Amino acid sequence: MSRMVFLFACLTMTGCLPLSTYYKEGAPLSLVERDETTCQVKALRDAPVANVIRQRPSYYVPARKVCNSEGKCIVRGGYYRDGQIYTVDVNKGLRVKLERQCMADRGYAPVDIPACPNNVAEAAPPGVTTTLPRLSSSSCVIRRKGGQIQIVNRG
Repeated sequence: MSRMVFLFACLTMTGCLPLSTYYKEGAPLSLVERDETTCQVKALRDAPVANVIRQRPSYYVPARKVCNSEGKCIVRGGYYRDGQIYTVDVNKGLRVKLERQCMADRGYAPVDIPACPNNVAEAAPPGVTTTLPRLSSSSCVIRRKGGQIQIVNRG
């Protein structure tokens, strides 16, 4: 149970989730955000949302025998369940590829920077990252208030 509480707290605060971003050493975060928005808009223009309504197949739930503690049993009849209706954007995968290609053309690579352990986050001097630093295997991210981040090197 305590593991579930930790997982919920972790996901709720997003402090233990890695930072998935585009990376180019020395790039100001403002430029990264601007380039990402430009590439997202271009990808959306080239592969617009194309929602298609689909339905999962219906299926049969067979009859089953249900017995109580006294040994009395009844048979509950089988029945059909309707297939669920759902919507899928058939262009989403292409749009993601186009965005990644656009960012790669601008010199960016997708990266996942792990969250810093609590002891590292507490020991780091307060600050925010405005320019992407050189990353190493010891790099980690601290999430600050207001959606800001601080990338530091452990140890």
